[in-house]
Order: sequence, then structure tokens, then C-alpha cells
Amino acid sequence: MKKITISELPAVRGKYTENADLSALTWFRVGGPADVLFSPADEDDLAHFLKETPEEIPVHVMGVGSNLLVRDGGVRGVVIRFGSPFRQISVSGMRVTAGAGCIDAQVAKAAAQAGVAGLEFFRGVPGTIGGAIRMNAGAYGGEVKDVLVAAVAYDRKGRRRILSKDGLGFSYRHCAAPEGFIFTSATFEGRPDEPERILKRMEEISAAREETQPIRERTGGSTFANPDPDISGGKKSWQLIDEIGGRGRVVGDAQVSEHHCNFMINRGKASAADLEALIESLRQDVARETGVELKWEIRRIGEAIGNGE
Repeated sequence: MKKITISELPAVRGKYTENADLSALTWFRVGGPADVLFSPADEDDLAHFLKETPEEIPVHVMGVGSNLLVRDGGVRGVVIRFGSPFRQISVSGMRVTAGAGCIDAQVAKAAAQAGVAGLEFFRGVPGTIGGAIRMNAGAYGGEVKDVLVAAVAYDRKGRRRILSKDGLGFSYRHCAAPEGFIFTSATFEGRPDEPERILKRMEEISAAREETQPIRERTGGSTFANPDPDISGGKKSWQLIDEIGGRGRVVGDAQVSEHHCNFMINRGKASAADLEALIESLRQDVARETGVELKWEIRRIGEAIGNGE
């Protein structure tokens, strides 16, 4: 489709940036520009934008780009990225309310300091609260559905929705809310514990992540969701990739991590096409050699250069 310009969008109180470089905003450091990047001033500004923007103009949301692959041809339409108005955290009793732009680890820390246990797993989840809700993110024995009370979202017509945990239809690494819903905040509920004990558990999570994942590299989150153990024989995605000889595989300047082979690395000059080809080669080989079909956990947006996909 054709590129979108700011002149085609409604007046807002937030900030528009035309032809915005998304590669600088993703952990992989790859991808083309967005036609327009939009940072809303607040929820009302977001609602106004959604209500007044023609529905034929695509709208995407990105957090800190930890679990996102932006294709080299860039993203047609508008990419929304939440700034400080959506990065506030408050604690009341055992409930923690956080904006969708909050870093997951910061929410875990705020809960710990307030003596709220149960949110420690967020320390091991790269990304923001909005993305965590969308994919029912989890790590180290916990996931969003275990602690979520309710979330606030806006639909494509700018209408505010309050969604309970049951209404979100959570399953493994999945949320059944319509794709067009944009989460703006969520409330979680934990249990009481001493801050020192909670922080100690978070330190253990941090140490385990440091030891097992290539967090110092240009990488994303886990590439594939773990398959159903009844289908995979109890093997996780990384074990299946290792089994077919995928550890260290290279396409262009993209590589399967030697440290943890469910993580892909940009060695410095990789394109999004390199990464996508590498990941698809793993999927195909695992399916052919083991009969297990791996599913992308990393989200892909944008167009590939040359074919408009």
C-alpha cells in the first residue's frame, strides 16, 4: 500500500514523527522506517486519534522492541509508541497498576519494594506491560494470567474497554483479545511478603537469565514458543533446534545463539530478511526432522523489500 503522511492524520496533542527509523528502537537493530510514529499525550489523545483516523490506515503498537522484527521495507501506516504518560506505576495494598509502556522489570521492582510478591517473574520478561498482556508473557514459573486482575484497552474506534482476566481468554503465550485492541494499563494482584525476600528471588531470576541467555547481544526475546510437550515429547524449542544441528547456524550476518539456540543474534550487519530466513530455516528443518511445528513468539511487522509482503 502507499505511504501515509501526517497530513492524512487527525490533529493530536502528542507527537508525530514522519519516516521514523524503527531499527534504532528494536533490540535486533534492524528494519525499515515507519511512515509515521505517534506518541500520544494521554489516553484521551489516543482515543481521539483512533476515532478520527480512517480505518484503512494500518495502526501498530510497539513497546521497547524486544520481541519484534521489523522488516526491511518498513511499516506502512502508523506505529504507536507510548511515552512517559503510559509509564506510571502505583501500588495500593496488594494491587499494582502499571501503564502499558512500563518496562516489565520495573513493575517487578516496584511491587517488590512495596512488599507485593507474585510479580517476580516480570524480572525475567524483556519488554513492556502492553506486550506482556498481549502474549500472556511468562518466565521462571509465572505468567501474566496468574496475577492479572483487569486491563484497560482501546478499540480501533477509540472506545475504552475494561477487560477482566476471564474476558481476555488467556492461554499459553496467547491472549484472545481482538488484534485491534490497544492496551494502555493493567492491574495485577500479588500476595504479601518481605521486600528483602522478594528482591532476593528477583536477583536469582536475573542471575539465571544472565547465565542462560545472550542478553548482551543484539537479540530479541525467545524466538519460538515452546511446543505442546505431548507433541514434542517434552522437548522445548531450544532442544529441538539443537537436535537438528541448528545451534550456531548462520544466514547472512544473522546467527543462532551458541549460548541459547532459541535466541537469534544480529552479529552487526544482519538485515531483517537474514533473521527471518534463518528463523524459517529452523522451523522447516525441525518440522521435517522431528514432526514438530514451531510457532513464532517474536512478532513481525512491515514489508519485505522487493515483494511488498
